Formats: sequence, C-alpha cells, structure tokens
Amino acid sequence: MATPSSLILLISFFVSSIMAAFAGSFYQDFDLTWGDHRAKIDDGGKLLMLSLDKASGSGFQSKNEYLFGRIDMQLKLVFGNSAGTVTAYYLSSQGPTHDEIDFEFLGNLSGEPYVLHTNVFTQGKGNREQQFYLWFDPTQDFHFYSIVWNPQNIIFLVDNIPIREFKNQESIGVPFPKSQPMRIYSSLWNADDWATRGGLVKIDWSKAPFTASYRNFNDAACVWSHGSSSCASKFTSPVSNTAWQNQGLDAESRRKLQWVQKNYMIYNYCSDMKRFPEGLPPEC
Repeated sequence: MATPSSLILLISFFVSSIMAAFAGSFYQDFDLTWGDHRAKIDDGGKLLMLSLDKASGSGFQSKNEYLFGRIDMQLKLVFGNSAGTVTAYYLSSQGPTHDEIDFEFLGNLSGEPYVLHTNVFTQGKGNREQQFYLWFDPTQDFHFYSIVWNPQNIIFLVDNIPIREFKNQESIGVPFPKSQPMRIYSSLWNADDWATRGGLVKIDWSKAPFTASYRNFNDAACVWSHGSSSCASKFTSPVSNTAWQNQGLDAESRRKLQWVQKNYMIYNYCSDMKRFPEGLPPEC
C-alpha cells in the first residue's frame, strides 16, 4: 500500500505535468532587468537562466502587474555548493508601504539542504517569516513553486502541495494585500553576509558562476493596466482557469499542509516568543 507521502508526491507530479502544458513565453512575459549577459532567455523563450559571479548577480521582472491571481513557475536551483547565494522569487508592489509575497531559497554547502524562506509584507511591514526544508533535492530537477492570491487568503505551494496559508484577517486589524498591484520579480544574488548559517559560511567563488533556471511560467490572474483590472467588477477572470479566485484549503489540502509543517517546517514566527515578548502578532 502506498504511504501518504508517496501519494502526495504522485499527485503533485500529475498536477505539475498538467500545469506545464499551459506555459507561456519568457520573451512575451518578462524583462531581463539587471546583470547584463548573466540573465538570458533560451530555447525559443521556454527557458530563462540567471547567473551569479563575483562581479554581479542578475534578475528579471514581469511585464504585467497583477491584482490577485495564481502564479506558477518551475525552478531548478543552484547545484552543488550554493552557500551564501539567494534565489528570490516573489510578488511585490513599490514604495515604502509596499505589499510583497516572498519565496527565497537560501543556498547551503554541498550535501546540506536548501532553506525555503517565505514572508508576507503588508503596507511595508513584514516580519512574518516561515522557513522550510524541502522533501526533495531542488537542484536535481525542476519543481513548481506557486502563489495563490485572492481576497480571502494567500497560499504558498510547492508542486501543488500547500506549505503555508496567510488568511485575510482584516476583521481583527491585520492588513491584507488587496489594493496594490504587484509584479513578479526574481533574482540570484550574493547574500553571504546572512544567508547561510547567519553569514558564517561565505560564497566559494571558485565554484562560480552559479546558475538558477526557470521554465513553465503560467499566470491565471487579473492583470492591472492603466488603473483597471482585466477581471470584471464581479471578480470574474477572462482566463480559463478561475479556480484560484475562491481557492482555500479543503480537508485534503489541509492534511497536506499539516504534513509539510509537521515534517519540514524549521521556523515559524508565530511560535517565536523570544522575538515577540510582548505577545505574538494578532494573526497568530
């Protein structure tokens, strides 16, 4: 009989295969914003690669801004000794009161696991970190990392398995990202002052260049342009995949979330009493 974890992996592989069929073109959807030749699009627009050397990292951003949606992207992370590197993949608006939804992949020494760092900023305030190990080697193959963002909640998914949920709790005074359009950003950069063991382990530049790869981007989302949304006022989307609009966690999804958080979560701000001696944040 299959174990719960093997069933989860089988289901996620099946869903990942379906999502890959809807991928667009990086030429059409993204701009390479910094790093010169270190950021490049290949394979007819199907593959994007970022690299980091001692002189510079690199990055890209989406041409579109979004106000709610589901964003899917496959990533293959820096192989080998990635200590000191960070691959960031996130949604963000601009300005001092910006909103942001973060995936950050903190590199490590060869053989040691990556740390998946997540955060949610609302009105310029973050400090909502949750960190995880992954149940696979993210350097050996491509895996989907997804964000579902609707007026009810934000869900972080890995291979369609939920790892984190941030609910809209404005009713108790917790701000929620709902009015600032956000672009997709990604970068590969030198963060060896903090990324690995608090900055104790530095980048081994003899292993440079470091490379992260991207493919199978898909956006089932409301595009924001010239002050209006591509979705109608009744919150219907022009795209075919509209399940994200009211997506939450059903019983099966919540079981998967609990599996991840029990076995792979390594830090949760909502459990850090030393950090918040006067009381945990209200959403906790």
